[in-house]
Amino acid sequence: MTATADAEAAANELTPLADYLGSVLRRLRALPPLDLDLTQAHGNVLAEDVVAPHAFPAFDQAAVDGYAARWEDISGGGRGPSYVPAPSGTPGGRTIRLNVVGDLGAASWRPVRLTPGSCFSVAAGAPLPVAADVVVPVEWTDQGMAAVEIFRTPKRGYGVRRAGEELPVGTLLARAGTYVSPALVAVFAATGIGHVVVRPSPRVVIVATGDELVDVGRGSQPGQVVDANSHALTAAAAEVGALAYRVGICDDDPEGLRGLLEDQTLRADLIITTGGTGTGPGDMVRRILSRREGGRVGPVTFTDVALYPGTALGFGTVGAEEVPVVCLPGDPGAALIGFEVLARPAIQLLAGAEPVFRPSVRAHLLETVSSPTGLREFRPAHVAERRGGGYTVQPLSGGPFTLSGLAEANGLLVLGERVTTAAAGSTVDVLLLDRRR
Repeated sequence: MTATADAEAAANELTPLADYLGSVLRRLRALPPLDLDLTQAHGNVLAEDVVAPHAFPAFDQAAVDGYAARWEDISGGGRGPSYVPAPSGTPGGRTIRLNVVGDLGAASWRPVRLTPGSCFSVAAGAPLPVAADVVVPVEWTDQGMAAVEIFRTPKRGYGVRRAGEELPVGTLLARAGTYVSPALVAVFAATGIGHVVVRPSPRVVIVATGDELVDVGRGSQPGQVVDANSHALTAAAAEVGALAYRVGICDDDPEGLRGLLEDQTLRADLIITTGGTGTGPGDMVRRILSRREGGRVGPVTFTDVALYPGTALGFGTVGAEEVPVVCLPGDPGAALIGFEVLARPAIQLLAGAEPVFRPSVRAHLLETVSSPTGLREFRPAHVAERRGGGYTVQPLSGGPFTLSGLAEANGLLVLGERVTTAAAGSTVDVLLLDRRR
């Protein structure tokens, strides 16, 4: 049998990534909803549709600083205004003079009414007098106090915001599954909403495992590897909106790992471990979590998935509360790719967010690349919009294992299981990474 045939045979024994993700995500459910004060709701996902209980604006109001008037008085259709010669250079050759009978600010509350030939000086946001149907901007007048001369006539309705004009009572403001953004908080507050029912942000605990690990602040040396994973995965979980807790390093000690996981189930909605997912002599996580002992920890199923990098992934539950656990490889590049592929969608699902996967585009490949047989590869890349429309994608040097490439990437080039070579000029799929730059 040739080397190529051997590779294809090995790949056929792997679980397709799509099948694996489907089996994992079907076992997860969104967290139970909470009724939160509006100030605490930002960053969460709505668990229920939200309908406006009050109109916005709540009353007829001025949209600009100026003079609230009757349009027929300033358009020449009424009997009230006086016409006077216009200042030199004013179009039309004449101005309109109205009596200013009062001032209205945003805090004014007494109802007032306009009479023919009169107006009120108003601030933006002030309630409109009864019968007012236009606000003349200050800069179109001589800014008079007892009487005002108007040099330019606006259209009827200019500068006026009617009650319910933007959001009438009963308007569907947002559907369940919508992310609560700062602007949506403003909409809720403006329509009289003080509490909303949301899915809580998942509490995610990150544990790095391995006797070889040392904490940051020093360089790696033979027999010691700096723990980059727990820091990176904590940041990745926080980026997706989770409440992320870095536990740190756990040695390859069976009792120590069991005890640590038992403790963390009290504050976690999801636990992510990194390292020890393979079948080598030092891969303790797979050996410990894949079997149940005394009903305490397990079972976690470890699967060889058609994924590159990071073939070996684990998923299951731990503790009496059956808290979900995702087990990622120990290589930092493979751990970050595994997070994107498996852990991130799991967090999104727990949070009730839709969609659970990152957005993707089809892009024009700028460089020929090769890919392992039978594996779905996720490669760091730079994606850009073309001036004439569409996207281009440039694979970054070093392949998927390079941390520098992942740090620079704004997308992940996806090459399917059947792709061994993707030629320059071909069209490929790219996951878009939101780096908030």
